[in-house]
Amino acid sequence: MSDQPNPIGRPALPEVLPIFPLTGILLLPHGRLPLNIFEHRYLAMVRDALGGERLIGMIQPSEPQRDNIGQGDANPPLYPIGCAGRITQFAETDDNRFLITLTGISRFRIVAELPLLSGYRRITPDWRPFARDLETGDDPRFDRARLIRGLKGYFAQRQLSADWSAIDKAPSEYLVTSIAMACPFAPSEKQALLEAADLDDRARLLTALVEMAAIEPSRGDDDGAGTRH
Repeated sequence: MSDQPNPIGRPALPEVLPIFPLTGILLLPHGRLPLNIFEHRYLAMVRDALGGERLIGMIQPSEPQRDNIGQGDANPPLYPIGCAGRITQFAETDDNRFLITLTGISRFRIVAELPLLSGYRRITPDWRPFARDLETGDDPRFDRARLIRGLKGYFAQRQLSADWSAIDKAPSEYLVTSIAMACPFAPSEKQALLEAADLDDRARLLTALVEMAAIEPSRGDDDGAGTRH
């Protein structure tokens, strides 16, 4: 285990982390990401994770992969920063797939990539730049009303429905995290949201993205991503 400080109540963060590269898929601290696992290497990764710290690092290829189900470059180059999630829900299907949910714990920066294990990739992570991910956030200072106005324009432009009453009542961190993870932004925009310094910066960037998208012609989802792997 890592010798980095681990105050009481914080999860231990490992020195070796399995990673799951997926284009266009974003996991943020405290967010929840469902995944449908069926490739042999990732089935092995989930089994190994369940036998250890239950942590998997989600990260995007730095060269977007148009097919996230095993075609193209099997080991593409990666962005330097991803987010680790703990397996908090797990089920096995009759056709030998795993249905899991990852809950975001902390971002990490890649220090080095290690040899493959059972076909899946592993890295040495540096957790230190993101120590605040493990803390309870301060009261946000971003313009929540402006974000919601932008979301209404974005949803209207894309002809999407939403429960605006629930959105109005949602805690600010949950609102920003869930919208950032769910909206079909470009991979580079997803990465920028991940790398935002804190919740306020992420909220301001999210606001700008939905405001810009609301006045642009609707674009098809060009990241080729999904949560089936």
